[in-house]
Amino acid sequence: MTVTEFKQTLAAHPDLPLRFVLPDGQLVPAHAHVTEVARVDKHFVDCGGTRRAESHCRLQVWVADDLDHRLAAGKLHRILGLAAPLLPQESLPVDVEYEAGYIAQFPLESLAPVNGELHLRLGVRHTACLAPDKCGVPPSAPRPIDFSVFPVRPPARCC
Repeated sequence: MTVTEFKQTLAAHPDLPLRFVLPDGQLVPAHAHVTEVARVDKHFVDCGGTRRAESHCRLQVWVADDLDHRLAAGKLHRILGLAAPLLPQESLPVDVEYEAGYIAQFPLESLAPVNGELHLRLGVRHTACLAPDKCGVPPSAPRPIDFSVFPVRPPARCC
């Protein structure tokens, strides 16, 4: 999902509270905070020697002890407006960084109203060889991730 698509959906449902849905269907606690909106630029050389660059919009999500906190779509839309100078290309893909016993980045797959909430469904990102022709690596299908080996634990208290 791109920043443009994300903002359009948020604007269409400004009063709905947000709910993040992990790839295995588990829900991030409803009182999660979006603590950062960032543009992440990555410049790298792949294993075949080709220089590459990619950019995306990252939302950092954090769960605190503030159980009454709820983030509505309209408020996140306003925050994205404040971040507009950092996100000049609204075609950037959006991902979510979340700590569920480990820090992971999940691409934002979809955003839809469900039972009075706006569900942000997170997908899975896989690593891959970007130059299999130069490395001699045969193509393979991505393996499914077994999330049971990464139990979701509440984060440690801050401060």
